[in-house]
Amino acid sequence: MGSTSDLPILKKAAAFLDEMEIPFEMHALSAHRTPAEVEDFARNARGRGLKVIIAAAGMAAALPGVIASMTTLPVIGIPINSTLQGEDALLSIVQMPPGITVATVGINGAINAALLAVEMLALSDEAVAGRLDKYRLTLSEKIVKANAELSQLEYRFKTN
Repeated sequence: MGSTSDLPILKKAAAFLDEMEIPFEMHALSAHRTPAEVEDFARNARGRGLKVIIAAAGMAAALPGVIASMTTLPVIGIPINSTLQGEDALLSIVQMPPGITVATVGINGAINAALLAVEMLALSDEAVAGRLDKYRLTLSEKIVKANAELSQLEYRFKTN
């Protein structure tokens, strides 16, 4: 994350990765304030066993792109709503030059970033794929349950 002010958003990703039993690292790194630490992190990520990187940043949101420029690991960017409703961060992350890629999720989309990372890992890990399949089933079960609850609501002109 660009700073610990992003932690309330990133906690959601961390909780999901925990639920999926995926080991992960968490760091506060700034492309502008700690560039040497960002470079060390990115250049040594593969050697530490990382397979995908989730990088969150607001405002100028350079962190995901800078990391992507220093590793060939997949990088998923999360634009953080810190100014301009997060649109400045979204545009900074999504507008990468040819040859340097960052997969970008929606503003404050930590859950989707973690989900995308798990989907990538599931391509080569059957245990992760199994846990992901179970998670997906819970999504449909939640909607089926919600729909059943909605059917019990009574309004004078409700027809179902």
